[in-house]
Amino acid sequence: MFFRQRPAANATLSYLFGCAGLQKAVAVDVVAGDEDWFMEEAQRAGAQIVHVIDTHVHADHYSGGLELARRVGAAYHLHESNLGRVGFDFSPLHDGQRLEAGNVVVDIAHTPGHTPDSVCLMVRDLRRGDEPWFVLTGDTLFVGAVGRPDLAEREHEMAAQLYDTLQNRLLNLPNELEIYPGHQAGSACGAGLSGKPASTIGFEKRFNPMLAMDRAAFVAALTAEMTPRPVDMARIVEANLRGVVPATV
Repeated sequence: MFFRQRPAANATLSYLFGCAGLQKAVAVDVVAGDEDWFMEEAQRAGAQIVHVIDTHVHADHYSGGLELARRVGAAYHLHESNLGRVGFDFSPLHDGQRLEAGNVVVDIAHTPGHTPDSVCLMVRDLRRGDEPWFVLTGDTLFVGAVGRPDLAEREHEMAAQLYDTLQNRLLNLPNELEIYPGHQAGSACGAGLSGKPASTIGFEKRFNPMLAMDRAAFVAALTAEMTPRPVDMARIVEANLRGVVPATV
C-alpha cells in the first residue's frame, strides 16, 4: 500500500492511498485547487484513482472531489443521505459497504454527529490480512478533540448523536488502530484540536478529554465551547451542494 497525507487549506488533511501492485488509488476530502496534486501523486505511484470520497458535505472549504473524479474518470462518493440534496450525480455510500482498490479495501461506517451525512473509512490491505490498518475519521474524531455538532443547527441533538457514534462505532475498535482525521489545529470544525496529524484509538481513549465523559456531560461540554462557525459557511455549503466551485478559488 502507498499512503499520502496532504495538509491543505483551512487546516484540512486530505488523503491519497491505494494499491501500487494493482495500480488503483482512493482520494479522500480533496480541497478545490489541489486536484493536480492528487493526479501527479497518483501518477508517481503508478496508480489510477478509481474512487474519490468526501466524508461529508464540507462547510469550511470548497470541495475538489467532484472535479477530480471528473478529470480522472473515477466514481465520486458521498453518503446516501445526500440523494436529492445535492445538484449532481454521485455514487452513494451506505453503512457497511466495501469499496475496492486492488488489494486495498475501504469499509464505510456511517458516523453522524458532526453532520448527518458523515462517514468514517476503515482501510485494509488484504495482503496483510483482513484486520483494519487505519481509519480515516473525517470530522468525527480529531486528535485531542471531536467534531463540532452545530453545522446542521441542531447542536444538542447532533452532539448526542456524535456521542453515540464515538462510543458505539469508533471506541470499540482496536486500541492500536491508527486514526487519521480530516483536520488539525487551526480548523473551525472543532475546538482544541492538536497539531499532530495522526493518533491511535487507544491514545485518544486515554488522553482525549471528550471521550471520558458520560453522555450528558459530553453534550453539555460540546455545546458550551463551540467556536465561531467557518467563515462564509453558508456560501461554501451551497457551492458544495451544487458542485460548483467559485472561479476565484
